Amino acid sequence: MSHERAGTTAEPADLIDVAQVVTAYYTGVPDPDDPDQQVAFGTSGHRGTSLRTAFNETHILATTQAICEYRREQGYDGPLFIGRDTHALSEPAWSTALEVLVANDVTVLVDDRDGYTPTPAVSHAILRANGGRTTGSGLADGIVVTPSHNPPADGGFKYNPPHGGPADSDATKVIAARANELIRGGLDGVRRVPFARARAAATAYDFLGGYVDDLPNVVDLEAIRRAGVRIGADPLGGASVGYWGQIAERHGLDLHVVNPLVDATWRFMTLDWDGKIRMDCSSPSAMASLVAQKDAYDIATGNDADADRHGIVTPDAGLMNPNHFLAVAIGHLFGGARPDWPETARIGKTLVSSSMIDRVAASLGKPLVEVPVGFKWFVPGLLDGSFGFGGEESAGASFLRRDGSTWTTDKDGLLLCLLGAEILATTEQTPSQHYAALVAEHGDPAYARVDAPATREQKAALAALSPDAVTATELAGEPITGKLTEAPGNGAAIGGLKVTTESAWFAARPSGTEDVYKIYAESFRGPDHLAQVQEQAREVVSAALGGSSQ
Repeated sequence: MSHERAGTTAEPADLIDVAQVVTAYYTGVPDPDDPDQQVAFGTSGHRGTSLRTAFNETHILATTQAICEYRREQGYDGPLFIGRDTHALSEPAWSTALEVLVANDVTVLVDDRDGYTPTPAVSHAILRANGGRTTGSGLADGIVVTPSHNPPADGGFKYNPPHGGPADSDATKVIAARANELIRGGLDGVRRVPFARARAAATAYDFLGGYVDDLPNVVDLEAIRRAGVRIGADPLGGASVGYWGQIAERHGLDLHVVNPLVDATWRFMTLDWDGKIRMDCSSPSAMASLVAQKDAYDIATGNDADADRHGIVTPDAGLMNPNHFLAVAIGHLFGGARPDWPETARIGKTLVSSSMIDRVAASLGKPLVEVPVGFKWFVPGLLDGSFGFGGEESAGASFLRRDGSTWTTDKDGLLLCLLGAEILATTEQTPSQHYAALVAEHGDPAYARVDAPATREQKAALAALSPDAVTATELAGEPITGKLTEAPGNGAAIGGLKVTTESAWFAARPSGTEDVYKIYAESFRGPDHLAQVQEQAREVVSAALGGSSQ
């Protein structure tokens, strides 16, 4: 159930005390024996709040030292690009990391404007520096200090190796284990220099110019300019704030930055579904203020705090469901808009993304690859050009340049927002009108995600399930056609379970941050059937876990 104030503007009582959050970063000392206070990398780095001693200076000192040791072991001896978003804890953590990086003799490249840096701009910089190489000497890598769309009190810290995308678990397990070892040892072995010395040693890099000036090579900005598409871009107080204005100015677009304000309390946000401030550009509640302005623009867009996610708002439909836009984007890109892409370019989707994508891919005759949750699974394909597109239901995606070469290997929210404008400019129809056409052709799926309570032990059991644990033969009146614990696209463990029928499916997987498991479900037979799928999904998972997850 949504909070009674969801979609309404934040009030003073909703706001964090920035001084308290930052002070706790420097004064809190984590308990190395408390799992909730250890360094733990989820799908996008280590996240937590200083107020619960889950994201403190101790964590960042240890994690950065562990990254320095890891990159040495791997032979990565080129520069390290470091960016940060607008969260209150991002600049303190960025400063701490700089002190450790310089002390370890790492050549550090920081924003030449001393500004905020979107995740895709860091990925773009790494790939540009490496020229597509992932082996050899002089390889660059990067760190982005961001908890993405998380609430204002949270901090986040993620590592991108020379391939430019999120580090995979082979890397993050090593880094996290070493970081926790350093914390347990009282930070013995952590090198550090004073901040003034570290800042003076850092090299300025034009993240913004390198990224913005290269955009015409991946999106048809000329078509957008020529068509005069009126764009409203809302950075939601995040790292894209300095980028959108420059995109408009340098490329002559009719683009208005809806809200250029940066405030670490995010007092201008409307509350998310649960009453929390969260910069989730895929949430109708969090995007309510932009949706209210939908008629002022031909297309309006939003980004989360590090701009790796996208939200698309149209006059005719308001905020598009992320799954809907992914399907439209794929139909556009693979349906003739990128004639120079290789014929063999594949479509990548996470297994909890809509099956509408499957139907679009089949209608185009294009190969589809279904992978576990996490953008890291798309990195190899985006890097070698075998994936034209990689996207996930949480509004994260990237795709190849117009010539079929690599653009970014991390999620790029600015790119997908501009693609929405390209679709409108080149077809004279909004992305939501295109989705209506897809529904007319393929059916209208009902999709939802719900959470159910689960203990740490139950979550571990769910992640380790085998297909044999599911004894049911039917789901919501249809024979079960598949019981998956591995992704069909690459055989990797999905960390949960997916069950399919001819017209519906559900997937259950444990949350990495909360004591819940998530049930994703979809039905092409409408909302009532979806509700049946969700109810039976709970029963199936409960039975598989020994009846203890109710």
